[in-house]
Amino acid sequence: MFTERFFELLLNFGEEWIVKEVATNLETNEVDIQVEYCGNGKIYDYAPRRRWRHLDTMQFKTFINCRLPRLKIDGKVKTLEPPWADKHERHSYLFESAVIHLLLATKNQTQTASLMRCRFDVVNRIIHRASSRGVERRKRVEEVFENISVDEKSFQKGHSYATILSHPKSGRVLEVVQHRTLEACRKLVDTTFTEEQRKAVKTISIDLWQAFITMAKEKLPNAEVVHDKFHLIKYLTEAIDKVRRREVKEHVQLKDSRYAMLKNKENLTDKQRIKFEEIRKANYEVSRAWEARENFRELFKNASLEESEEIFKAWSEAVEESGIKEVTKVKETFASHLRGVLNAMTSDLNNAMAERLNGKIQLLKSIARGYRKFENFRSAILFFYGKLSLFPLK
Repeated sequence: MFTERFFELLLNFGEEWIVKEVATNLETNEVDIQVEYCGNGKIYDYAPRRRWRHLDTMQFKTFINCRLPRLKIDGKVKTLEPPWADKHERHSYLFESAVIHLLLATKNQTQTASLMRCRFDVVNRIIHRASSRGVERRKRVEEVFENISVDEKSFQKGHSYATILSHPKSGRVLEVVQHRTLEACRKLVDTTFTEEQRKAVKTISIDLWQAFITMAKEKLPNAEVVHDKFHLIKYLTEAIDKVRRREVKEHVQLKDSRYAMLKNKENLTDKQRIKFEEIRKANYEVSRAWEARENFRELFKNASLEESEEIFKAWSEAVEESGIKEVTKVKETFASHLRGVLNAMTSDLNNAMAERLNGKIQLLKSIARGYRKFENFRSAILFFYGKLSLFPLK
């Protein structure tokens, strides 16, 4: 009786539940605790015996065993829900909480399963449950998100993408959907926000992907589009590389110059810096394309849209005069989305936080060695970077 009373005190399920028996299996290193209901209520019969994984007792895996009573309440027969676990699961709330704590520390499902001495699918299911629970809790609060960011992330090799909605101020992912089509973008906003929340969005930071732009116009009527600074500069960087690849056929000096021309000047190695200066002195088109990009970097953080428009106009004229077709094409793209570009030049909002989240998501992919199913990818992102209320409340 001492052993049963000891475990009864440790489990602390309440006066309605008592420990009837504790069995130890030294061959399998398992402890089975038999729990019975002794509370009030008209017991109709008992459900089949079930076994729940609980926190370990020293080196022994510990399991709670019980035949849950079925009570007759208001003329209906209902199975009593146990206080230690969800009636649909095969592990206790405390076991689930321990798995969540360990996952947050390791970010590794395989390692967590090994340390908790359970199957991988148990850990994976807990990630799905916890992230879904957290999203539902967040939705019930109905926060106001005045500034949001939408970005893409490759899901698998090839052209397989996920679209990620995040909140720059809090640095958390709000939702993830598969693909980056207009339909996917609509779904992203509709499943994340209520109509009132959509109306409260004041700015959305996106790149020039047309599906993002159309979604913002359709779904966020009061939001100003801000085309992300880093994506805009990326377009110019790609233009520089196109010019370099065109000119390298005529100028041997441009061979092996890719990193020298594409990296930020402050990040160049000594060898790359020497190469860079040689190309600039030669005054190739690629060096003038580089100057156009660097001049564009200086156009941001202006006082007003009017000031930004004047500065952008002067930059555009200089690009036209350069006659570099690759850079001119980028300039024309910017001009066709002028309001969003000018907003970027005036606003502090950008996708910097979203890009940092992208880096963290890439780390998740590396640890997991990729994700074969999108559902696993989404749940992992929300679990680790959604800043959700993950733990079971009981």
